Amino acid sequence: MDRRSPLITQISWGRTVVEGLGEGKDFKLYPGGGRPWDWNETGTRHSPGIQPADVRELLDNGSRAIVLSRGMRLVLRTCPETLDLLMENGVEVYVEETTAAVERYNALAATIPVGGLFHSTC
Repeated sequence: MDRRSPLITQISWGRTVVEGLGEGKDFKLYPGGGRPWDWNETGTRHSPGIQPADVRELLDNGSRAIVLSRGMRLVLRTCPETLDLLMENGVEVYVEETTAAVERYNALAATIPVGGLFHSTC
């Protein structure tokens, strides 16, 4: 099985295209694959933001670095508990505006097992 992290080939408002996964709005990506990111699974909202439960799947799939996007307008936040969980697991964490997050994720994917959460709107 291919354990490298899939690349994001396109990102624009409300649209993300991921190698091998196709097109969608928001994605969870990790070594070996990914899937659409459905905020309703964990009750995620723009504030307080990305929940620890949102990143657990990324950790479980072997991510050594994790990129969290903040949305195109930096509206999406990240819960402090989420950052604490990632640091406790010794994972490098990057929290950036979505287009910058995509660039960082794709660059990291070439060298290490990386995961990410990508929000393509606000």
